[in-house]
Order: sequence, then C-alpha cells, then structure tokens
Amino acid sequence: MKIHIGKYKHWFGPYQLAEALCFWVREQPDEHGFPRKPEWVHHFGEWLAYGSVQPEPEVGEITSWDRDRDHTWIYRLLLWIDSHRSRRIEIQIDPWDTWSMDHSLGMIIVPMLKQLQRTKHGAPYVDDSDVPEHLRSTAAPPLTAEEQDAGGVDAHHFARWDWVLDEMIWAFEQEIDDDAEHQFYHGETDFQWKKLDNGMSEMLEGPGHTMQVDQEGLRAWNDRKQNGFRLFGRYYANLWD
Repeated sequence: MKIHIGKYKHWFGPYQLAEALCFWVREQPDEHGFPRKPEWVHHFGEWLAYGSVQPEPEVGEITSWDRDRDHTWIYRLLLWIDSHRSRRIEIQIDPWDTWSMDHSLGMIIVPMLKQLQRTKHGAPYVDDSDVPEHLRSTAAPPLTAEEQDAGGVDAHHFARWDWVLDEMIWAFEQEIDDDAEHQFYHGETDFQWKKLDNGMSEMLEGPGHTMQVDQEGLRAWNDRKQNGFRLFGRYYANLWD
C-alpha cells in the first residue's frame, strides 16, 4: 500500500494578494482579539477584486454582498488559477492489503486517532449511554441559568470524548496486535490423532496437554473491542478537528 495525500488546497484571492503585497504591514488585534491587517489593506484587496471600494453599510441596511459587482481581470485570473489547482491524492492498494483489510486499516487508524486526540480543540456531543456513569452529564454539577443561556456544556463534556477516543484507540491497537489474544491462553498443547474406521481422524488431547483458556476474560476483552469499533462507527463523522 502506498498513500500520499497532500495538504488541503488553500484559496488565494484578491484579499490574500493584498496582504502578501503589504507584507511589511504588521497585524493588529481586531475587536475580537484576532490578528488582522489594518482595514486599509482589506480595502486594497476589495479594490483588486472589484476595482472600487464600497462604503460600509449603515446599521439595518441590506446589501447583496459581492454578487452584483464585476470582477477585475486580477480576480478572474486568480479564479482561473484556483480552478486548475487540486489536492494531491495518490492511493495504491496492493492485493495483500485486503487479505486482512481490518488489520491494514487498523495500522492507519491508530496513529490518526492518537494525533486527533493530541491536537483536538473541542469535543462533539457524546451520548450518556456510550460512557460510564461517572462521566455522564447526569453525574456533573447542574449548569447555572447563565451557563445554560450562554450555551455552556457540563463539566464532563470533554472527558466523555476523551474516553470514547481512548476506547477506539485501544480497540484498534488490540486488532493489530497479533499476540493480544494470547494473554487468555495458558499452558501447553499436546494433540494426538486417532484413526477411525471411516478413514477420518479424531483429534484427542495427549498426556502433555495443559492448555487452559480464560473464557470469561476472553469474552470481556472481545466485548470491549467490539464496543470500541461500535463507537468508531457511531462517531465517525465527528473525527475531525
């Protein structure tokens, strides 16, 4: 298997061109605290795009944004360049990659899940039924009226997502570990074969057979692994940052 997926394609338009041309101008915090070039640089980008700068609308005034404005040749050129750019995606699947496709995918999924967990900046809604009782919203202190009005989340909101990601990672780590199941088998195997009248053979345990299987532990291990796969499927659309 060979996979090469390049960076996302970033839009470079008139406003980005204006910022690049005004490279010496320092960014300043806007009203929300985010770094931003001065307003005149933004107006320069608008001029590059439409050949003019419209005045700021009055409070309550309805405008049609940019739909009714003609694009300059610069804007049209940047649109043409963007239409001919694409994200590099090259995927080659070899025949042996699907002999154990679950194992092959697991080797890719584990490092991706770990990176997402390490670099994430938020958490989706996780249903209480998918986590232990101590992490459920019902186990968290109730939100104040002010917190509810502000759209606040309970104290366990982010911990629930961490727990779900942990279970996904654990499940796929077990899937790609060829020796993970061996922990439930103890002793030595000794099998003998008895020839039957019909030409078939019957397998019997020999005198040196001491193998014992921890069926309860094996069942609990497999149940947890299957639950991790279930969580992966249920929250698949939330695996982004």
